[in-house]
Amino acid sequence: MEKLTILYEDNQIVVAIKPQNVPTQADESGDGDMLSMVKAYVKEKYNKEGEAFIGLVHRLDRPTGGIMVFARNSKSAKRLTEQFKTHEVEKVYYAITNGVVKIKNQTLVNYVKKNEKENIVKIVPMGEQGAKKAELVYNVLDNNGSESLLEVKILTGRSHQIRLQLSNIGFPLVGDVKYGKATGRTGRLGLWAGKLSFVHPTTKQRMTFLACPDESVQPWDKFNMEKYLSR
Repeated sequence: MEKLTILYEDNQIVVAIKPQNVPTQADESGDGDMLSMVKAYVKEKYNKEGEAFIGLVHRLDRPTGGIMVFARNSKSAKRLTEQFKTHEVEKVYYAITNGVVKIKNQTLVNYVKKNEKENIVKIVPMGEQGAKKAELVYNVLDNNGSESLLEVKILTGRSHQIRLQLSNIGFPLVGDVKYGKATGRTGRLGLWAGKLSFVHPTTKQRMTFLACPDESVQPWDKFNMEKYLSR
């Protein structure tokens, strides 16, 4: 099982880094998952009897790594969930695309629908039954002649949103088997949740966390990630 990296903890929340290719919660694969890892960490550290309560208030797709916040009690879970629902939480992702993105700043708005059986999301007409609005804003940070590094802010939070919307404009993410050109198991997806900002559920102070992916592994070795995350 992956080693758990804790960025912050108190008696209300735990902020940790989800490694790439680790599920947010248990699924049919039976692989170690982030929620179970955090529960085990809290149980061991605080000598809790039985299973520790950890509230899951948001998710990251399995191939996506980065910062997650977990609640340590039901009151904090409710307050954090409400922040995600009302878009008070700022989520910033870093994406590496195939190809050089020419338009430096752009807002992408589509309507999407998820096929739960196939676990794939498609862009559909606005009026189609079950269609949900997906909106994001990207800013190009750099390119190396064949790939681009983008800072992406999602304004809606739909499943697979960044992967689908960037692929739709001709720039699929590096390593994306589902929405891009990659085939088979190609390693890490070029998507990282590098910044998370929210209001603490009890102190009411805004907290902002930054985390850089491992620049020694692909595709994060292609750009100076630390430079952009420390701006």
